Formats: sequence, C-alpha cells, structure tokens
Amino acid sequence: QRPRLPAPPGPTTPMNREERGGLLDPLGSSSDELDFDCSSSASVHPPSSSESNDKANGRTAGARNWVVTGARGAGSPDPGFPQDSAPTLYVQLHGEAVRRLEPDEKPLSIQNEYLSGLGFGDPRRVQDEGLDAEIGCLIRFYAGKPHNIESSERVQLSGTYNVRKGKMQLAVNRWNRRCVILCGTCLIVSSVKDSHAGKMHVLPLMGGKVEEVKKHSHCLAFSSSGPQSQTYHISFDSFTEHLRWQRQASKMVSQRISSVDLSCCSLEHLPPALFYSQDLTHLNLKHNFLVPGSGLVELQRFPKLRSLNLSSNCLREFPQAICDIPTLTEVNLSCNHLTSVPSAVGAMRNLQTFLLDGNCLSALPEQLGGLPQLAYLGLSFNEFQEVPTVLERLDSMERLCMSGNSLEVLHLQRFRLLRNKHVDLRLNKICKVIPDEPDFLQHMTHLDLRDNQLLELDASALPHLEVLRCDRNHLHALKICGSHLKILHASANGEYLTMPSTLALSGWNHLESLPEWVCGSKRLEVLDISHNLICELPVWLFCSSSLRKLLAGHNQLRRLPERLERTPVEVLDIQHNQLAELPSNLFLKADSLRCLNASANQLESLPPSSLSEDSHSILQELYLTNNRLTDKCVPMLTGHGRLRVLHMAYNQLLSFPASKMAKLEELEEVDLSGNRLKALPTTIMNCRRMHTVLAHSNCIEVFPEVMQLMEIKCVDLACNELSELTLPENLPPRLQELDLTGNPRLSLDHKTLDNIRSFRIDQSTTPYSANEGPGAPAVWSHGCAETSGVKNKLCVAALSVNHFCESREALFGVFDSDRNVEVPYLMQCTMGDVLAEELHKSKSEDDYMTNTFLVMQRKLGTAGQKLGGSAALCHIRHNPMDSGGCFTLTAANVGKCQAVLCRDGKSLPLSVLHNISVAPEYDRVRLHKAIVTEDNKVNGVTDSTRIMGYSFLYPSVVPRPHVQTVVLTPQDEFFILGSRGLWDSMSVTEAVEAVRSVPDALAAAKKLCTLAQGYGCGDSLSAVVVQLSVTEDCCCCCELGAPPPPSPGLFPPPGGVAIRDTLPMPSSCSEISSEVSTSEMSSEVGSTASDESPQSALLQEAGAGVPFPLDARGGAVGACALHPTLLSCSFQRQLSSATFSSALSDNGLDSEDEEPITGVFSNGSRVEVEADVHYLRARERPLASLPPALPAPNVGTLNEGAELVTSKAEPVNKEVEQIDGSPPRGRPSTRGGDLSIRTLGKRRGNGSVAPHERSHNLIEVAADMPTKKQGGYFAAPAQPDPDDQLIIPPELEEEVKEIMKQHHQQQQQVQQEHRLCPLDQPPDYYYDTPL
Repeated sequence: QRPRLPAPPGPTTPMNREERGGLLDPLGSSSDELDFDCSSSASVHPPSSSESNDKANGRTAGARNWVVTGARGAGSPDPGFPQDSAPTLYVQLHGEAVRRLEPDEKPLSIQNEYLSGLGFGDPRRVQDEGLDAEIGCLIRFYAGKPHNIESSERVQLSGTYNVRKGKMQLAVNRWNRRCVILCGTCLIVSSVKDSHAGKMHVLPLMGGKVEEVKKHSHCLAFSSSGPQSQTYHISFDSFTEHLRWQRQASKMVSQRISSVDLSCCSLEHLPPALFYSQDLTHLNLKHNFLVPGSGLVELQRFPKLRSLNLSSNCLREFPQAICDIPTLTEVNLSCNHLTSVPSAVGAMRNLQTFLLDGNCLSALPEQLGGLPQLAYLGLSFNEFQEVPTVLERLDSMERLCMSGNSLEVLHLQRFRLLRNKHVDLRLNKICKVIPDEPDFLQHMTHLDLRDNQLLELDASALPHLEVLRCDRNHLHALKICGSHLKILHASANGEYLTMPSTLALSGWNHLESLPEWVCGSKRLEVLDISHNLICELPVWLFCSSSLRKLLAGHNQLRRLPERLERTPVEVLDIQHNQLAELPSNLFLKADSLRCLNASANQLESLPPSSLSEDSHSILQELYLTNNRLTDKCVPMLTGHGRLRVLHMAYNQLLSFPASKMAKLEELEEVDLSGNRLKALPTTIMNCRRMHTVLAHSNCIEVFPEVMQLMEIKCVDLACNELSELTLPENLPPRLQELDLTGNPRLSLDHKTLDNIRSFRIDQSTTPYSANEGPGAPAVWSHGCAETSGVKNKLCVAALSVNHFCESREALFGVFDSDRNVEVPYLMQCTMGDVLAEELHKSKSEDDYMTNTFLVMQRKLGTAGQKLGGSAALCHIRHNPMDSGGCFTLTAANVGKCQAVLCRDGKSLPLSVLHNISVAPEYDRVRLHKAIVTEDNKVNGVTDSTRIMGYSFLYPSVVPRPHVQTVVLTPQDEFFILGSRGLWDSMSVTEAVEAVRSVPDALAAAKKLCTLAQGYGCGDSLSAVVVQLSVTEDCCCCCELGAPPPPSPGLFPPPGGVAIRDTLPMPSSCSEISSEVSTSEMSSEVGSTASDESPQSALLQEAGAGVPFPLDARGGAVGACALHPTLLSCSFQRQLSSATFSSALSDNGLDSEDEEPITGVFSNGSRVEVEADVHYLRARERPLASLPPALPAPNVGTLNEGAELVTSKAEPVNKEVEQIDGSPPRGRPSTRGGDLSIRTLGKRRGNGSVAPHERSHNLIEVAADMPTKKQGGYFAAPAQPDPDDQLIIPPELEEEVKEIMKQHHQQQQQVQQEHRLCPLDQPPDYYYDTPL
C-alpha cells in the first residue's frame, strides 16, 4: 500500500499547522511519531516549469525526511505525480542522483537499513537518528521528483522567448515568440508559424559563438561555425535566465569534440531533444537509472557516436541495441550487474576499448574473439575463475585487466598466443604460477600480481619484462630475468626470501645482500631496497648507466663504497642506517645528484663539494636531520650554490656562521630546529627566495630579521628564549604561519598579527591535576604541532581540551585530509560537542565513541558528501567503577590517523588501519561491487575503507571506527596522536623512542613533525603529545563496601533501576529543566560549575531524611580526593541564568503575576534560576528509599510577559523504567504489545510528534557563550550573547507586551483544539503508510 495523501489545497491556499498529516511509526513509540510537514505555501504538487531550474522548495518532515516540493504553477504535470493518485516516492543518497522507489520498497525500511549499515547497532538509536533533520545530507525521501539546478541545466534548458533570426540591421527580420531549447550541442528553435510544435530549426553550436547584444537588455546572439553560419538573437525575460543560458552555451561552443555529459542527472529516460545533436561523438550517461527499455534503442540515431559510457546504471542485462552502432570505439558498461554478454557483441568491429568491470560475469562469448581492433578489455571484479580462452584470438589486445576475480592457478601458457603487454591480476586468489617456455612470452612487459597468495614466483619465462609488481604476497623465492627490468616492487613478502642468481627485491623484506645481476641490468631506473637488512652496497651498483633513483633507507648500512666512479644517480635515499661518514668523493663523482637524504644516521662530518673554490654541484635538496653534525660541517655546505632545501635539525650545532649563509643565496627552506643555536645568521637576508624558516627548540634570544624577506611564508621559533619581538610596520605579504609558542618570557601585543592565517602564541593554560588544588601534581599535560608542508595548504587540524566538559576528563584528537581543509576544520570544531552529547545518550560504554564518529558523519553536512578525512580521538576519563585504576583512555580512529601509548618505555598501538588488505573490509567492498583501482583506492578515491566523509562511497566506505579502551597505570608515560604523514614517515616504536627523553610536551610534538619532514614527508603534518603522570594517589580510595560514586558521562548504574532518556548525573552543572532529553545535551555541559562544597544543611535536606556524617570541610567521611563533594543523593545548589529578549518589568515577571516563582531571582532583564544540579550518592541506601521524581516547576506564567531565549531543541520527557520491564505510569507498554499506537500532537524540534499531555513549558538554562579553547576547539553556541540581545525602548514596552499576549492566547487556543481531537480517530488530513 502506497502513502495515502489528501486532496491538496489550491496553489495559493496555505496549509496551516492544523492541516498537516502524520506518518505512522511501526515501532509504536508515541514520542517518535512524525507528521508530513509542509511549508506554509507548499502543496503536494511538483514545481512549475518556471521553477524547474531552482532548488526544490522542500522541507524535511519528521524523522523520515519526507520532502514535499513547493506549490506548482501552471506547468506541465511531472511524471512522478500521476493524476488522481498518490505521488511517486523518490530517495536521494548523499545529495546525488534521485532514484524512484519501487512499489514494494518502504522508506522507513530503507532508512533503517542505511543507518544500520553505517554502523548504528541499537535499533532504538537507529530510530532516534532518523528523527534528526541533519540526516537529510545522507538520505532523503521526496514525494515527487525534485529538480536540481546543475543537473537540469546539463540536460536541457527550455523556454518561450522573443527570437529574431539573422542580422539585427535588417528590418525584414522581426521578433517572434518562439519555443527555444538548448540541449546536447545544439540550439533548437521552433518554426514561425507554430511557436510550440511543428518544424524545428537546429543550430549546431560547437565551434560557434555566443555573444551579448549590448543594444538590447538580456539578449544573446547564438552563431554556428563555418562559412554559412546562421545567427539567432534571443531576448530573455530576466538577467538570471540570460546568465544561465550564456553559461551553458559557452561550454558548448568551447568544446573541441562533440560531447555531452549527462552523468549524475537522475535520468530514467533519454531526453528527446538530445537526438537533435546529430554530430554527437561522445556521450556520458554514467550514474543514472537507465534500464534496457529507457530509450537506448534510440542511440542508433547518432550516426557519428564513438564513445558511450553507461556505467553505474540499472541495466542488469546487456543492451543489445548498442551492438548495432558500427561507429563505436569505446564502450563502458561497468557496475551494471550484468550476468552475460550476448553474441551480438561481435558486430562492433571498430571497438577498441571494452570495459565490463564490476559486474557478475563468469564467461565470454566466442564472438568476442572476432573484434579485430580490441586493444583494452576490462574484466576486473567479476566472477571469472580462469582466463577465458577466447582472448587468444584477440590479436590486437595490449591491456588485460582481470583484478578482483577468483583465479587460483595462473597458466602462463594461456598468454602464449596473447599479444598482451600489460596484464593486471591483482586481488585474485592465485597461489601458483605454472611457467612456460620463454620463447613464447616475449611480448609481455608489465605484470601485476599484487595481493595474491603466492609462495614462490618464477617469472624467468618473461625475458622482456620491464615492470613487475608482486607486493603483499607470501613469497619466499622469486626468479626473474632482469635484463630489461625497469621497476620491481616486491615489498611485504616472506621473512627470509632466498636469493637465486636472477633475483631483485624491494623493501619491507629481510634481504641481507644484493644480487650481482642488478649491475648487468641496462634499463633499471628505480631500485627500492628499503626496509631490509642490507649491510653493504656493492661498488658496481653505482656504476649502472641507467639507475636514476636508489632508495636504500631503513637498512643496516655502516658505510658506502669509498671510491665511487662517476654515477648518474639523481636521487639517493640512505636515511635510517648506521652511517658514520659519507664517501669523500661522493659530491665529486655524483655530479648528477639533485637530492640526498641521509637523515637518522650517525654522521659527524660531510664530504667537500669540490677540490677547489669553483664547484659544479647541482645539489638542490639536502636532508641531514637527526645526526651528530657540529659547526665544523657548515663550511662544507658553501660549495652547493644551488641548494634550495637544507634540513639540519636535531644535530649539535652551536652556531651557523653568517659568512657561510651568505653563500647559499638560492636557499628557499631551512630547518635548524633542535640544536643549540643562540641566534640565526644575519645574512639570511641575502636569501631573497626564502619562504620557510624553522628554528624551534633552540636557545634563540633575538628574533631574526626574517620579516624583511618578501617571500617568507612560514616562521617557526617556538620553544626558544625570546623575550622581545620587533616587527616592521608592514608585514610580508605572503606570511601565513608564525609560531612563537614555548617562549615564556615573550610579551607581545599580537593584535597587530591578526591577518596571519596561523599565528600561535602561548595561552594561559594549566595542566590538569587530580586534586585541582594549587601545587597539586599534574595528571596530564599536552602539546600539539601542525605544519602545512610543501603544498602550502594546511589540511590537518588538532583538538586538545585539557578540561573536557569542565570535569575530570580530557579530549585530544587529530584530523587529516589529503586535499581539503574543510573536513578537518569541521571535525575540530564539532567533534568535541558530539562526544559530550554521546556520553549522556549512549546506553553502553562501548557505544559512545562509535556513535560519536557516526553522528559526526551527518554533522559534516554537504561537505562530507564528496570530501573526507581521517580522524583519531583519545578520551581520558575517570572510572571509579574500576577498582584497579583511576583513569581510562578510550581511543578511536578511522583512516590513517593513529594513536600510540608509551607504557614502561614500550609502544602500545591504540589504532588499526582499515584497507583492502583486511579480509572483512575487502569482502565488504566486493559485496557492493566497488572498484579497487591500481593505486589500491576504492573507486579511485581513498585507500581507507573506514573514513569520515566520502558518503557517496557508502556502503563500501563507512565511518565506523576502531575503538580500544585501556586503563591508565603509573607505568604509562605519554601517548601520541599523529596524522597520516607522520606514520608514513616513521613507525610507532620510532616515534615513542624519539620523544621519550623530551620533557616538554610541546617540544616533543614539534620534534615529531620536524623529524617527519626531515625524513622526506612533504604533506601536512599534525602531532599531539600528551604526557601522563598517573600515580597511585590518583586512584579512587572510597571506603570499601560503598557503591562508587558516579562519574560524568557514566552509563546507567547497576541496581534495581534502569534510567532511560534521562539527564545523566554530572559533577558540574549542565542544563536544568523539569524535563530534559539527552538529545538536547551539548558540549557546554559543566559551564556553570562551582568549586564550593555544599552546605551540610542542604545535603541533609536533599538526602530525603537519610543522615550521613560530614567532615570538617563539609565533605563525606571517607571520600577520596577525587570525590570531595560526592555525597548521598545530595544536590549542590547553583545559580545559572537565562536571558530574556526584553525587559517587560523590573523583576523579570509579568505584571499579572501575584508572587515570584520559587527559585527565580530577578536582575533587570536577566533572570537567574536556582537549580539543584549535583547528584550525590548515599553510602548504603536501598532502592526503596530513592526519593520520588522532582515535580516540574510551574513556569507557565513566564510565557505571558517575556520571551525566553533558549536553544532550538524541544524538551523530551524524562522517564524511569523499572527493572521488571513495566512501563512508567501514564505511558502504555510497547514491549511485545501493539506497535501501531498512534499519537497526534505538537511537532517537536527533531521532527517527531509528542502527545500534548506530555508536552510542558520549561525554562531551559542555557550555558555560557562559547569561548575559544586550546587547540582551536570551539564550543557550539547555546544562546546569543546577552549584550547582543534586542533592547526594547521603554515607549514600546506596552505594545510589545500586548503582541506577546495575543500570541500566547493563540497558542493556547491551538492546544485546546488538539486536546479535543481523539487519539484513535485522526483527522482527514492525516494519512497512514506502511513504512
């Protein structure tokens, strides 16, 4: 049964609140009912033709995101709205194409399945997420097909306008009203006699012109190309239409080939006007909803069509109509769930590229072998179990892609008759390769066998092999002919790989030496032997005439050949070895060397660049970070006059002579951090191209004159001894980053530096201590560092909150994105708020961190639809429930951001990488028919299968994180959070060892980023180091036998009562209300906390007559230092405030109020509410003695005289459910009973409908205005600044008061009408649907 809609009102008849219908919630929760909400001027009709190029005026209705388009004008009816029937339903995922729902599809089931696939496990939480309006950026449902401006413009533009043919000077040509269409590559104009039908004039625009006619407003001249060109002048009715037509036509005339791109346009049929473009050669129809009967037969009307893309449609069977198009040379039918290829495919004799990836094919027809020109065949990610024999007949075949199939045995004999040069067999199940005679396989040059199950590989039968990739197998032996080899990748294989005479391997193995045959390879250009156990490189390796790039880092090299001959090597990477010196003639013989990376060695000296003063060195990049170089090495650098990048961080430099710096005039980037420099050379001013100066963690006292350099972009002088800073009047125009943190003696009025994109200076922060008293030992302190890298674009962000929620908690995070800055910034500003809310909403401790990431997915909004990023969060919280420790650390990550804990000097990883190398992740990608490209990225976008954003890749890519919780002990020293670039440059063990001896957390974070840059990382970097000092005194020492006091954000306590949908029990003030839902909780929890101890009288009063002893300070006897005020069921009385938008009376009350409300204190226009906010547990108290729920305060009188400024969220009732499962009083049971209970009532802020008898007015005490916290973290605003409130003049008070009274009376009248409506008989304008 489809949704039953009422007869819509007229186009101009508004639909008020009483005329809105509701949808039945099958789960039967009365608080989760929803209504079919329309805007005041909306109806169920689709937009008119005049509005077809504007966004649909829709509105999300309730939890299921129903969108009803705006009032329809006098346009043609939309196909999605058949006459006298309910509208057709459409679903839109992540803001892309809109798909029509099948008759048996139900929106609620689709949404629940979507949210479950996203990662939500609790069915009730799935329902709650569906109530949030923000879910519309992920999934939306429409009644009638919505219109998209961008896609509709690409399909066609049409309208009736004044048209004139020919030149404007000829008086014989007159203006006529005609129908005009812009579609494909043509302008289509109707004939003069019949302006809406009949003969059509077609004007090809490719290569033509589109010009503005200045003498007429909103007029364009369209001209075709060629000697017999024609011109049409069109006068538009508005400037918007004029601009829209000009933009689309300009794209057509600028094309070099006749192509039309209609991808992602939600097409179910081909537009009829498209077939006027007879010269069309390239047609892109991917990501639509075309089926075999969608007019594909009409494609034969394009006589010149060469390229056709029908990938990612809903074909499900091969469209045989395209086999009759003889001109086709390229066809893409990927991701259409095809199960077979017809024999008619043999008729496409001109076909050169045939892509069938991502289907369900297991065999090919014999007729395919009759395609004489077929050169590229894509069969990846199908169900082939062997190489089809029909391929042997394809004489022109050059490239065969069969990755992601089910091949187990590879017979090289099958390729004897194939002329393939490039064979891709990645991600199969190949465990054995059967060789063949080498004389028959001389044509194959590229072989890709990555991610298989090979134990040994004999590729010696491929004598002309140039590129071999066999990474991530289980190889223990490899044979290969290296005479023509250019590139070999065989990393991440067996632990001990044998070394036959014809063998070459690259990194991440356990090689101890290099085979002799490499010297004889005449074409070897790149050799990667990094991450092995090689102790020595042979002399003949540098004698290769073809070798250009040698990567030998992360080995055990103790020395290089002493007497080198002339070598053409341009890039030499020997980092992370045990070298004490470099060959004395290295720079003399390697005259082609452009880049040398010798970081992380034991170098104490450098070789000279020449034997005389004249040097011919072309060295441009020199990385010497983390060595033992002294001042004696600096003179050896002067011979490299073309040096652009110099990294000498973390050495033993005491000075850098000015005379030596003066000779390095070409320097653009210099890093001298981590030394003992007291000043930078003044001759740095000679380096006119200098854009980056990094010199943190030194002893610099005087700020260098780098501000005189016009090209300077980044200056980092953190962790020095600067005391004063002299800046020029005009800062460098390109300065973007200035870091002066870690200079405690520096006093600077940094208001003059607000124009700098990233300016950092010390803030007044204090580390967290367990007792929060002066002089108490700190439990944790942190430091964070960020750098933008060579792209000059900061695509990372860090989150650091020492006092999270103003309690004994802390939150730290790192966010990274490869190409965008939006997603990291959004996560930095929002994720803390989301986690604070989830602490109070999640039902179990294991879910709150997972739900934080899942909720953040929708918080990214439209930015997360096409963009994405990695994230890592670490949350420290006190856990008194655990008697073995005092603090727990919960870490979660998606993508390549990771966290590692240092425990007793050893690294303890807290994160897991999710990619296609993990079997469950790869199975999910395969299940949903996604394509893994050659760079191991899902659909060519990301190599992580769990990552934030990229919602258009769902369900192959999801944001569900890996979560790990550890109990902190006194052996825990610190933990590190790092972005992708950090962990790509060093291992977790190396990172821990690098900063373990650094006493300052900021300096440690800086060191990690600097080391990563010195090791060759050019991406954006972010690192957060949190130093821990957990002692036994920090542990909870409450008296034995007493139940542990609750911690902020703890979940339902054990015992006889299960609290559901209630406000958790914070140790500091949050939001005070008679009825507050956890969904309204935000990150401002704890903003009104007080450090004062409660008075004993108040404690005894709140304890409901249960006395308990107090100590001299007012605390409970036996309470530990962490819980000085947590006593039995007592509340600390605090004052918070809510601001009124006007001052109607002096005491904040209406004049008709006879007496003040209890607990409300007036102070002009600001009202302070006294509320009990601190929950304190009794030592030994039975459940039967629990006090009853506090009655809701009577605040209805406040609504008459003043308008309360509160948050947008509506309240939800607070309910307590007994352990035996019986529902609370006044609410029917929904467990195992009737799930079709209907409730009608007031629509809540989250889209659901609550019964009127359960809706109450309330005073919601908002938190303070947001303040900028450490690490760039911003708390979300809960209310405007009181100083920014609208002040009503005294002469207008009476008028405003009268208006507000009338409004209040209208609201009461509406509520009274709803009460008269029986719940079991909904009005006529409600409708039911089996969602």
